[in-house]
Amino acid sequence: MGVLKKFEQRLEGLVNGTFAKVFKSEVQPVEIAGALQRECDNNATIWNRDRTVVPNDFIVELSTPDFERLSPYSGQLGDELAGMVRDYAKQQRYTFMGPIKVHLEKADDLDTGLYRVRSRTLASSSSQQGGPGGGGAAPAAPQGGRPGGYGYPPSAAPSGAPPMPSAPPPGGRPGGYGYPPAASGQRPPAAPAAGGRTRHWIEINGTRHQISRATLVMGRSTDADVRIDDPGVSRRHCEIRTGTPSTIQDLGSTNGIVVDGQHTTRATLRDGSRIVVGSTTIIYRQAEG
Repeated sequence: MGVLKKFEQRLEGLVNGTFAKVFKSEVQPVEIAGALQRECDNNATIWNRDRTVVPNDFIVELSTPDFERLSPYSGQLGDELAGMVRDYAKQQRYTFMGPIKVHLEKADDLDTGLYRVRSRTLASSSSQQGGPGGGGAAPAAPQGGRPGGYGYPPSAAPSGAPPMPSAPPPGGRPGGYGYPPAASGQRPPAAPAAGGRTRHWIEINGTRHQISRATLVMGRSTDADVRIDDPGVSRRHCEIRTGTPSTIQDLGSTNGIVVDGQHTTRATLRDGSRIVVGSTTIIYRQAEG
């Protein structure tokens, strides 16, 4: 069972089902969970062959209406989201520099249904040296260097570890979802080499589905090119069109699509783009050859 599905099931049992009314808000907790996973992936920093460090301190900015709906449950929701991040990190063999924390904040510039995620890596006073996905002691104030602000790497590395890079790794995004990606951090779409071609595929729960035609329809129907068994997915939910660039189009689904953290009806895809339909995350891939 996937990490997001486990997270969703745990939420269903909280507070005798009072989360059910929260689910009616336009921002769904499972969407936030997916955005936190992407924030880890996009800000992962490889220290050595056995250690990849990801952020451990997150702020989720919500519109005023969504914040008011979710804030009464912010403590429990924050704990559940932190647990989901811990589970995901264990699955991906990521490491944290300190304890995981998720905070909800109100952002007056956001409309209902939109959100942003910001993250940073906070080193604890005795930074974790153990296996992936672990916790640590309470974070200490950064010592020298750049401030430990959101979007920055930690200002101090644990004893014996390689120095942290001064900028996010290639392909990483210094900002949170809801902002346009920084020009220097976004990988351009793969272009076919001379005389070659570009291969396209998607990955769902670890299973690869090759895109061998110009279009690929995804949905709950058995007639879809790729069937997704998810009650939040419509029979013909969305369609990927390969090209330069490739795009995804919502086909009038009930719950819509989220591409790289943004609700949309149509979006350009790049290698590594994450598409959320219902509670299912789809990774789009393309490569030359």
